Amino acid sequence: MPRFAMKIEYDGRPFSGWQRQNSVPSVQAAVESALLKFEPDAPSIAAAGRTDAGVHAFGQVAHCDMSRKWNPFRLSEALNHHLKPDPIAITACAEVGDDWHARFSAVERRYIYRIILRRAPLVHDAGKAWRVSKMLDTDAMQAGADHLIGTHDFTTFRSVQCQSQSPVKTLDEIKINVRQTNAGSEITAHLRARSFLHNQVRSIMGTLERVGAGAWHPNDVKSALEAKDRAACGPVAPPYGLYLMQVVYQPDVFGPC
Repeated sequence: MPRFAMKIEYDGRPFSGWQRQNSVPSVQAAVESALLKFEPDAPSIAAAGRTDAGVHAFGQVAHCDMSRKWNPFRLSEALNHHLKPDPIAITACAEVGDDWHARFSAVERRYIYRIILRRAPLVHDAGKAWRVSKMLDTDAMQAGADHLIGTHDFTTFRSVQCQSQSPVKTLDEIKINVRQTNAGSEITAHLRARSFLHNQVRSIMGTLERVGAGAWHPNDVKSALEAKDRAACGPVAPPYGLYLMQVVYQPDVFGPC
């Protein structure tokens, strides 16, 4: 059975996350339903990672095994046709070897988190960024984030429901940027790691918001990390500011898009 990798973009607002669940809409179920329209024997698809309810993606990756050989472009076109009107798009598709796996073949995952600073409610970015009504000190946020770079036990920053066998992860980058937009000052955090724990990014960003607001000192992030205690974490940032931007493979199975 030929195996195909798919790069998937979606607006997470209508869905209860990536993973298929009973009685609630999910991105996985929507893609599988589209596949069944022209591939009745298609098995379930496997993704690079599960995103929570309300989390968005520009670069989620999944793979599926098909009963017949497809031209990758035609496969993506057929899927996009049957995905309408759901806010999901297959932006790239490639045939891969049967030992290639969307999750286990990945060497890096890249996320961003968006915070917009303004008092007025968001209109165009409602459900797509976290609105914070007070100014945040981005230099302090970066100083706090720097304590998290490297290999650590991230027990403090993972959900109690996390199913990972180990809380030890290597965080390669957290970069805090700020720019002016029509919507207001926008803070964008860029995070890179081979893999992340459940709720790790949102836990980090909720904690860094407290640093930016002056409620925490940057060194308090180090103390929280070293506590290895979920109770030491700051509040968890809302899901709708989070985007899975890219899953990296070597070699890149999709090539230039």
